[in-house]
Amino acid sequence: MISAFAKSLGQLGDRAILKVLLWTVLLSLLAFAGLGWVLFIGFDLILGRSFGTFQSATGLAGILAFLATVFGAWLLWRIVAISILQLFADFIIDAVEARHYPAQAATAKAPDWQVSLRLALKSLARAIGYNILALPVYFVLLFTGIGAPLVFLIVNALLVGRDLSEMVAQRHTGKGKSLLLLPRPTRFILGLIANILLLVPFVNLLAPIIAACMATHLVNRDLIGHGGSIQGGLTPQQGA
Repeated sequence: MISAFAKSLGQLGDRAILKVLLWTVLLSLLAFAGLGWVLFIGFDLILGRSFGTFQSATGLAGILAFLATVFGAWLLWRIVAISILQLFADFIIDAVEARHYPAQAATAKAPDWQVSLRLALKSLARAIGYNILALPVYFVLLFTGIGAPLVFLIVNALLVGRDLSEMVAQRHTGKGKSLLLLPRPTRFILGLIANILLLVPFVNLLAPIIAACMATHLVNRDLIGHGGSIQGGLTPQQGA
């Protein structure tokens, strides 16, 4: 895991990876800008109906929308960035495999855009669904101070680890075979590292890229260790 992390950091300067970083950050920011605009319209309508048309209504709506968007970006950055990353992940995986795993790169089959979009939507749906299911636990543990963030970290570590390993593994799964992922402990540690990085300001911009590089190293090492076929993991139908 440490070796995968170090090698991932060492490849951040690759042109292909920098392009993905740019697109991931740009599209994520556009998504939150859209959220901010929707919130501004909503707050403006609510304030207008509640207090009538007064001069400061639009300004107050803008302030509320900005604060809500900043909070939303902090809370939802992981979900949005990882989902968008799925659309461009092949560029990262290609770069890592070409440099470190040429034999695996030669037999890998990049998915078409429909598959990438489906993976992104599945990732988004799982992230929203599992976190909604965990909301009662978050609320119960909210007053413990550390309980709710800890459960949030565990849940999302499992989700991100699965997303990342699935993203790489599907390139090495032949037609008709089940998609087998990394072992659950490995996925959890991978997801945990990714989520911790996502909590650090500015580093969180690089976190999805670093995590995708790490996943590529781990999945390919698993491939090599099992003679070219991914073993020891779980099928997507078996849960996170």
